[in-house]
Amino acid sequence: MAHETDEPRTDEHHHDQAPEYDHSHFEGGPVKTFLEHLEDLRWVLIKSLTAIGIAFTVCLLAGPQLAGIVTYPLKKAKIKHPKNRQFVTVSAGTNRLFNFSISTEQGAAWGIGTNSQNSFELAFVPDGTNFLIKAIPRPTAQSEEERLNIMLDTITPVGGFIVATKMAMYGGIIFASPFVFYFIASFVFPALKMMERKYVYRGLIFGGGLFLIGVSFCYFFLLPVALTASVQFSEWLGFAVTFWRAEDYIGFVCKFLLGMGLGFELPVVILILVKMGILTYSMLKAGRRYMIVISFVLGAVLTTPEVVTQVLMAVPLLLLYEVSIWVAWYWERQDKKRELASQQQQHATESA
Repeated sequence: MAHETDEPRTDEHHHDQAPEYDHSHFEGGPVKTFLEHLEDLRWVLIKSLTAIGIAFTVCLLAGPQLAGIVTYPLKKAKIKHPKNRQFVTVSAGTNRLFNFSISTEQGAAWGIGTNSQNSFELAFVPDGTNFLIKAIPRPTAQSEEERLNIMLDTITPVGGFIVATKMAMYGGIIFASPFVFYFIASFVFPALKMMERKYVYRGLIFGGGLFLIGVSFCYFFLLPVALTASVQFSEWLGFAVTFWRAEDYIGFVCKFLLGMGLGFELPVVILILVKMGILTYSMLKAGRRYMIVISFVLGAVLTTPEVVTQVLMAVPLLLLYEVSIWVAWYWERQDKKRELASQQQQHATESA
């Protein structure tokens, strides 16, 4: 009898109790050779560059509309000018010709008045057989007095082309990014396990939302503050700010928006790495001091070189990192509870 008990199970009994498999660890997609993977990667690059090229062309054709979008923060930025300076805008019809700054003493001598912002329109006045150019005062609304009132100029023969190309390049990358992510995902996902795919899918959904939140926060709040701070710093040094190079402004705004949007992706990247077991709560907790330095470095690189804007950019990044730490702590706590409950259940089963 003892011999019969020690015999291995028969095939019949083995088939009755088929082993259970953890499908979450299965990899998907067919097994390919190295050259086949290279061919797939080549097509990913071709399709991604094609999508960016099409988006670039569309943005290049829609240059005036993109320029209106990019200059919106400049039009909405408000400032309190120094009391000892007055700013004058000279227009001809609907075209603004130039701006300049004068002292309050000069304004009183010219009879301009005491407003910080003053507008004049040039008009041709007949004088016999000649015409005189007369500057006619134009009423300035309170909202206009608080505007930055800075002109964007292209001061080189190729300036307009450079501005249009920069806007089309940044706009093309942004609009083509969903297609590029899809092409990259179609290449990478077959190598991921089913559970890892689920985390990446969730990350893409939340990441897209956080990217839009970061860009919106920068566009409607942070950019006007940064532009105002830049002008105030120049005025504090004693320089009048009446115009900026359009290509410099466009490059700054686009990098700022893109950098802030990518910065808001930080929690998604961190939490995906936590779920994959690459990062842990203790590692994130130990990296706090490094994140403080990284946040301020990003603020210095992507914003104007003054403290207020750098702090306004660094603080949201630090808050998002802190949220990631606490989410990682909660996940680890839940995993430990489940593991403890499983061990207790197993111990109770063995005791029974």
